[in-house]
Amino acid sequence: MSEHSTQFEASGGGLVLANAILLYRNQAPRNLKPYGASCESGPAFASFHAVEHDGDGRPTIAAGVPLSRAHLRQWTEALGRTVVPEILPDNILVAHPDMLAWWSPAQVRHAYFALSAPPAGLRALSGRTTLPVPYPAHLFIATRSGLGVYALAASERPNAATPVLHSPVLNVFVNGRSAGATSRGRKRSAPRPSRPMRARCSTPGRRTPIRGRS
Repeated sequence: MSEHSTQFEASGGGLVLANAILLYRNQAPRNLKPYGASCESGPAFASFHAVEHDGDGRPTIAAGVPLSRAHLRQWTEALGRTVVPEILPDNILVAHPDMLAWWSPAQVRHAYFALSAPPAGLRALSGRTTLPVPYPAHLFIATRSGLGVYALAASERPNAATPVLHSPVLNVFVNGRSAGATSRGRKRSAPRPSRPMRARCSTPGRRTPIRGRS
């Protein structure tokens, strides 16, 4: 095995090497790895290590422990303190590493229709057509697990006490989840309408807040 060494120098801000995270991934022998197979789908492991310095200031990675969520939170908070502050748009409600929430005012949008079995009175939507549709104000909540879409009774910036309504947007279920869409872009089975999150939700026009649990 070839030797490898790296020299670290203290920066002008007084930063020193304090910890190291080592990432391990299972690697199958080359002759057994299927062509085109991605190594990202295999098992992985991460360890967290302290860095010790000798009398000359040269660092050495010490024995480690399994990486924990507490380690990640600690360093995420530390790194977050060095992020340059930025001015967010007016429609952003929450900007957090685990959540992004924003709202849009009521407006007329063009909607695409191609209903295979339209109800009586909507036969015009059986063909592929695009029509202007008035949409109410909406609240969007993106998390690591998915995207929530909710309608608002008033076209004004919501707050923590604002009730949310069932969105009239197609493919949005009573619990606010959108069919087949997640914030990570992965395909996901849509929630079953027969087993929604316990909720009391109204159609647009009734101020009944959602009260439920996942």
